Formats: sequence, structure tokens, C-alpha cells
Amino acid sequence: MMTRSPQSSTNRLTRPSIAIAAAVAVTAGVVAAAPGAKTAEPTPKLSLIAASTSVTLDSWKEDPGVYLDLGTYLTSENGAFELKVTRKSYKDPVVASQVFRNGKKTTTKALPAGLVKDFSGLPDFAQIKLTDAAGRTVLTQTEAFCPNNASGRVRPDAPANSKYPQSCPVNPFTLGSVWGVENGWASNTYAGYYSKPVQLAAGTYTAKISVTKKYRDLFGIANQTRTVKVTVRERSWEEPTPVPAGSRSAASAHGGHEGHEGHGASGGHEGHGKAAAPSGHAAHGAPARAEAPAARTTGAAPTFNVGHGPYPPAPAALPWALKRESLQRESFSAAKVGDRAGQTDGSRQAPGAKPNAKRPTGKAVVPDVPKPDLRSLPAYGITVSDGYEEVPGKDYLAFSANVWNAGPAKLVVDGFRSPGKELMDAYQYFYDANGKQVGYTPTGTMEWDPRPGHEHWHFTDFASYRLLKADQKESVRSGKEAFCLANTDAVDYTVKNANWHPDNTDLSTACGQENSISVREVLDVGSGDTYTQDLPGQSFDITNLPNGTYYIQVLANPENRLKETNHKNNSALRKVVLGGKKGARTVKVPAHDLVNAN
Repeated sequence: MMTRSPQSSTNRLTRPSIAIAAAVAVTAGVVAAAPGAKTAEPTPKLSLIAASTSVTLDSWKEDPGVYLDLGTYLTSENGAFELKVTRKSYKDPVVASQVFRNGKKTTTKALPAGLVKDFSGLPDFAQIKLTDAAGRTVLTQTEAFCPNNASGRVRPDAPANSKYPQSCPVNPFTLGSVWGVENGWASNTYAGYYSKPVQLAAGTYTAKISVTKKYRDLFGIANQTRTVKVTVRERSWEEPTPVPAGSRSAASAHGGHEGHEGHGASGGHEGHGKAAAPSGHAAHGAPARAEAPAARTTGAAPTFNVGHGPYPPAPAALPWALKRESLQRESFSAAKVGDRAGQTDGSRQAPGAKPNAKRPTGKAVVPDVPKPDLRSLPAYGITVSDGYEEVPGKDYLAFSANVWNAGPAKLVVDGFRSPGKELMDAYQYFYDANGKQVGYTPTGTMEWDPRPGHEHWHFTDFASYRLLKADQKESVRSGKEAFCLANTDAVDYTVKNANWHPDNTDLSTACGQENSISVREVLDVGSGDTYTQDLPGQSFDITNLPNGTYYIQVLANPENRLKETNHKNNSALRKVVLGGKKGARTVKVPAHDLVNAN
């Protein structure tokens, strides 16, 4: 399904991070009501805690900068802290409300207009002040807070699992999200890849962290400051990995938690589900980011462990041309956009959905039950690239596109292979309200793609891409029309029946192996599948196109083979303006209503 990026596997760097488990017990606050007073709705009690009184952070000589993962967490007691974040359309601003749940009763309270501007979290939530050994203030800044950045429980009787999603969305065309800190849980206040590194010399510092006043007033958080001693050490890729006294060997100390059940490592298609060596600084002799102390979650892997402690969500997929540009600018920027775990490059490892044991029998029937609703998002990550070594001397328009499922039912497609046949026969399945399969219909084929960076089964005719002229008549058509389905992006988790914890966020095991006899591909409600089109044959050849205005069309279910609730919302257009001359073409991407992202 996805394009290959062989250069990225060795050049991409990750910054080390300390996996801190918040082992702090917080006593729930209970407010006694006066006799005869009306019982108030339970509200969560939020507190800022520090998991440790000291942390050690690294600054790399080859790429200096320190990421302020200070190990501070926001705890929620007396109920879960839940926010609903949404926008009606791309012409409307993002709005947020707090959700209160009391048994079967649910109430909401609108948050101030303009407080939340996107889906990355609460802006300017944490206030950080850093002083050096002499007491001089060297840094004052605020950071956003994603409540879904859950590190785990803070008391043993808390729910074993959080019901909330495990990251804040990064797709610029996200429509709705749910953020939350489960009752008795704590979420790391570190902004992850939404934050920028700061320049700090090696030495010791004192960090004071607090919640900014507007959020203290809004959510009733106590005015408390947490103090953490910070040691900054300068490191080099060429140096051997330091091993603290009494710890494991260097080989095991930085290998993550490979021995823990549910953990694994990313690293391409090797073994299709078997753990491979974690990537990152390991190629330079420095440690890779360790896995978080929790079971693997949606899109989780050693580098991008979605939503656990300091581990940020996987960034949106972007074309290789943009990745290469980032590599040339600064290595750590490349880590933000690279083909890594949790992204759509086929290298992720997660359990594949199990198909039916046998192809369906009996008469095909499309019952009157809820069905999926496939919709397209406007293209993004748009850039001009050359033909690389495959087709030199050409100009291509590369982009990322997403088709998502607005529900209310998930899309389930099984492929079955007749012995010796190259193609699988594909079937769409239908389910009643209790999840019982009540029908099926043939829906085309699946084909094996043996190319490096693919190596999985593609479902044909899922989507197509076209570059339209200013009059919106077809100009150039992408050769990409067969795809492996996976839940790579949380597009709108506020729609009916949205699954906040989809299983198949993976593109390799979820899409089978060459010798598979059957494959199940699923697109869950609320999630979308992002594809990056940046190699010749997938991106648009614009070498000989005249300059001017065009539209990238993303079209879901182009042949209407899949049964949906609505076939009229399958197309999305994104305006682009081509300029320059052959060999040096340019592209300008105007804002799409209020979304100003290329």
C-alpha cells in the first residue's frame, strides 16, 4: 500500500526518553454536601504531581537540544476527566466541552470559545521555569497538554484499562476527538513532538512546573508548583552507551521492554509480526527510545508508543520529498515526519484481524443493517518531487490522502485464495446490532504486491486519486487504486459507534503474507487510512503540465463496489497552484477554509 523510503531507515534519529512510572497514590477528594442541599454532579479532582524529584536529560553533540520531559503528570480522581473536541466543518472553528458522567446520566459544559484551536491538546497548559546552579532563570515557557497521553494508573484499585483514545490526532483534517484522563490514572504533561528542543549547556538545573492560571480556574486545579532537579548531560553518537552501576548490560538496558508480554519492536516486514531490532540511535551506538511500561497500544512501538508517558503519538504520514527536506534541515525534524512505527509505510507490527476460516457459502445477501460510510479527506502534505533514480528528469506532485469511515458500522472485507491462484476473491461482511454476521456480498479482488515497502495484500478499487484542471475535469490520474486497509488516523471519534481502540493499526500483519490463504482487512468507525503517494506511478506526473490552478481529488469507493450508507460524500478536493519551470516546478497550497496546512 505504501511507498518505500529506504533512505529513512538508517538516517532517521530518535531522541532518548526516560520511561517514568508514576507510582504516586493520590487520595480522592470528597466534598460533603450540607444537609438538605441538592446533590451536585460529581466533578473530577485534578492534581499535578511529579513522578520523581530528579531527571537526567541528554543533549546530543551532533544535534544539540534538550526535550523537557520532566516527568510531571496530571491525575484525575473522583471521576474521569473527559473533553469532547470537534468542529462542524472546515469552515467552523474547533470547539471543546467537558463531559461529566454520573452513572447513565451525562452532562456537558462548553469550554470558553477559542480556548482550543486544534486537536493536539490544551494549549499553554503547563508553565515551566528553569534556573541554573547559580539561580539565574534560563528558560520560561508553556507547553500544551494532551490528556490522552496516559502513563497509567496511580492507585491499584483504578480501572485496569483507560477507555480513552491513546493519542491526540495529528491529521490536519481531523473532525472530532475525545480526550480523557481515566479515574485513578495520570497523564504526562510533556507535549512530546508538539514541543521543541531547548538549548541547555551540560550541568544541573532546577525546574518548577505548574498549571497555568486559566486552567486552574477552569478545572478547579490547586495552585501547586512541582520542583524537579534536572541534570543535562552531553552525549555523542560515537560514545559507548553508559550503563549505571548495578543495571543490566548495555545491550539490554536500552532495548526497551522486549521481554514483557505484549511488547515488540518495529523494523519493517521482517518476520511479519516477530520482534525486530528497535531503530533510532542504535546504529550510532547510542540508545533507542525505550518502550513505555505498558502493553502495546494502538500504533505502539519502541519509538512511537502512542499515549503512554512521554511517548508521543505517531506523526501524520508525509511524502518522501518532504521527509528528505527535513533530513537536510535537521535530523530531529526528520523524526517527526519519518516512516516509523504507527505510520503508513508498512513497517508496523500489530495483530492482524482474523478472517473467517472459510469463504462464505449460500446465497449472497445485503441485509438491511447499519453499514459503513466511506468519506474522503482533502489531500495534505503536498509537495513537488523529482522522479528519484526510477524516473530521472521528471517532476511529480506528491501528496498524502485519507479515506475514513463515518459509520455507524465498520467496513470488513475478507479475501480468500483458491489454491494456486494469484488473486484472492474479496467479500464484504455485514453484522446486526449484536455483532452477528448476517450477510455478505462479493466485492472484487485482492492482489499481492511484492514490491519493497509493500509486500502485502491490496484490496482493489478502494480509492482513486485524480488531478483535475481548474474546470475540475480530469487531467492526470494516479496509478494507485489498490490498498491494504488499516486504521492509521483517528479522524472523528465523536461519531456514533466510533471505536476508540481499533485493533489493526498495522499494514503488514493486518494485510497478510505472500503465502496467506485468507486475509481480513478492517476500517473501523471513526478511523481513516492515510496513504502517501510520492513515487512515480502513484504521484502525479506534472512535468509537461502548464502552470495554473488544479485540484487534487481523493475519491473513495470509485466503482461503488462497497455497500455504504451514502455514496454522495466520497469525493474531496484540494486546490493547488503549480508554478516554476521544468526541473524546478513549484506548488502553492491555499488554505482549505480554516485549515491552513499544505
